[in-house]
Amino acid sequence: MNVIESARNKIASPLIKKVSCSESQDIKTLLKNIASGKTVILKNRIHNLQKPCAVGKGLRRKVNVNIGGSTDISSISDELKKLEVSIQYGADTIMDLSVGENIKEIRKAILAHSSIPVGTVPIYEAAQEAERKYGKFAGMSKNSILEVIERQAEEGVDFFTVHCGITQAAISRLREQ
Repeated sequence: MNVIESARNKIASPLIKKVSCSESQDIKTLLKNIASGKTVILKNRIHNLQKPCAVGKGLRRKVNVNIGGSTDISSISDELKKLEVSIQYGADTIMDLSVGENIKEIRKAILAHSSIPVGTVPIYEAAQEAERKYGKFAGMSKNSILEVIERQAEEGVDFFTVHCGITQAAISRLREQ
């Protein structure tokens, strides 16, 4: 049973109890808000988190830290150091914005070492793959973006930023240019 199913059945799983305690929100309210979609727990079932995080109605504000390798500098050790410092100073979540050559390796290392939820921007990897495959990022398709999301979820990514402003029409205009 997943978190939403638990909440809809009014079952407080250990994860929900932990979030209730860390957020100082009573179980009944938390279950109601999860069931209605007003609260979300950022946690992939395969990512072992010491500090799960929930966002939504009646909860405290969160601190998200953006890290990630660039096309100029992509070092796993640098990103793990950023992760360590972020956790040390109280980050609630980490967003891996890597766009460099070793995007997958950096993400896997961050996931393996992070005790807090990790998010990504899947279109970055989809664009990188399209660039490698077609010589330009405008070659990506909606299926390639969905494949990246699915693959990253299978790796343990806890949440995603999805840039919905990138439409098929915008991709078509890019292809024409």
